[in-house]
Amino acid sequence: MKLSQENAQVFVPDESVSPFERVTHLGIGAHQDDLEILAYEAIEKCYSNKSKWFGGVTATNGAGSSRTGAYANYSDAEMAAERIREQNKAAYVGDYAFQAQLDFPSNILKDPSDQSCINDLVQIIEASKPEYVYMHNLADKHDTHIALATKCIAALRKSTHKPNKIYGVEVWRDLDWMNDEDKEILAADKRPNLAQTLIGLFDSQITGGKRYDLAIQGRRIANATFYASHESDDTEGMSYAMDLTPLINDESINIVDYTVSYIESFKNDVTNRINKFLE
Repeated sequence: MKLSQENAQVFVPDESVSPFERVTHLGIGAHQDDLEILAYEAIEKCYSNKSKWFGGVTATNGAGSSRTGAYANYSDAEMAAERIREQNKAAYVGDYAFQAQLDFPSNILKDPSDQSCINDLVQIIEASKPEYVYMHNLADKHDTHIALATKCIAALRKSTHKPNKIYGVEVWRDLDWMNDEDKEILAADKRPNLAQTLIGLFDSQITGGKRYDLAIQGRRIANATFYASHESDDTEGMSYAMDLTPLINDESINIVDYTVSYIESFKNDVTNRINKFLE
């Protein structure tokens, strides 16, 4: 496999000679630690399960990460090296089939005319042939996440392999606003020790000023509690996702229109609920 960036790498924790062929679940995230937030359901399902394997792809090099405290004086190059090391450590602890680090600067990833990330993703998708793909959702508020999401869709449309299901998962901006019937519910309550360990490995972010370890736990618990108002909780943690599979199965569907349809569905629900109680 020839990836486009000079310093791109593929880490195989167990040194298997065929890491791609065994993959059943593929996660594609923009930054180091995104996979552990958006694809935890897949990671946990595949953990110590030799019939299911999780493969991870991280698109950016991490050089632009926020930094304070012990990491305040890190250069961009030092920060990138640390973030890549942390992501590979998570791959080892999480028993991933492989961890690809595509090493793109954010400005290249956000360039609509640059096809190199798409080409890299096509190679990985066709080599691994995943049944399930977990990626960023199209209503996220982080520009780099949206840029990668559009390139993921382009790559999945271009690829000869079509996964069974493609989830666009919440990271920056949650998906609580989506109507319940439109949400894909992802389990996030199993092996809480693994969940906390994985996100806790990204010390450069947590010590560096962003408490993702607390925030993601809180979101998952809140989702589980506030999902159903008249029923007792039957889980202690869940994440929400959009079903992006239709965008791959039917390339004529406009990406913007598809995303906005969820917003229109929410708007209609709010409108109807208020109107019920107005004279």
